[in-house]
Amino acid sequence: MTSRETGSSVRERVSYEPIHRRRPLKLPFDARVAVWTIVNVENWSPLAAMPRAVLPPPMGQPLLPDVPNWSWHEYGMRVGFWRFLETLQARSLKATFAVNGSACSVYREACTAAREAGWEFMGHGFVQRPMHRVEDQAAAIADTMKAISDFTGRKPRGWESPGLTETDETIDLLAEAGIEYVADWVLDEQPVPIRTRAGDVISVPYTVEVNDVVISAVQQQPSDEIFRRGRDQFDRLYQDGAKAPRVMAISIHPYLTGVPHRIKYLEMLYDHILAHPGVVMWTGEQILDWYRGQAA
Repeated sequence: MTSRETGSSVRERVSYEPIHRRRPLKLPFDARVAVWTIVNVENWSPLAAMPRAVLPPPMGQPLLPDVPNWSWHEYGMRVGFWRFLETLQARSLKATFAVNGSACSVYREACTAAREAGWEFMGHGFVQRPMHRVEDQAAAIADTMKAISDFTGRKPRGWESPGLTETDETIDLLAEAGIEYVADWVLDEQPVPIRTRAGDVISVPYTVEVNDVVISAVQQQPSDEIFRRGRDQFDRLYQDGAKAPRVMAISIHPYLTGVPHRIKYLEMLYDHILAHPGVVMWTGEQILDWYRGQAA
């Protein structure tokens, strides 16, 4: 891939297929929507610039260590994560746990709680750094999978790159490492096969819309936006799902939606969704297995 123009592989990997012209899919119990929650847990090293910032640096000059912005994230792991755990357990829901491989040791108690709650572990890079900035992607992928496998007893089947970043080679390396589905390709409302040199990897529909990084950190929307946007997203997918089933992702981070002024709006969103018949609340690997069964 290195000798080719950057980005040239992307269109080659996914066939263009409008949703109304596909072979029909069917969820169990005549459900219309499969909803999956992704809880993102990341290791932000205080030795480097923070992946995101809530406070700009004084006089516009980045400083290290960046204590206020590192602390903003660390709060999520000390407090916000535990609100997520309580919210999901109160509704008998299981999340897909997108975790940096290094976080399995840095935040061992939180990862243990996720494991004991029966959450699915999904690879999310070894540390929180764009794949374009990783010197050896294959090694980072292998290290992440080993850390998760050692911690949970099973290899992760799914992968979400930090910041959803991929180079032309990333998806091939993920397939060769045994990853079966990815969340990086946010291009559909149903699973989509992605061609790689090691066979197809399935794109399970993720979201950059009902995603608190976008809502709260980038767009800086009001605290209730995750409920308003999530409700409207679900309602339309539920309507369209009467014709063809859809997948809805809810992507959350402990330092954003786990804060006191936002958590009740996440709870309200779940309660709105759960009030509807014809919905399955699944993990990423459950959606993958369902799609593969349908495709077969």
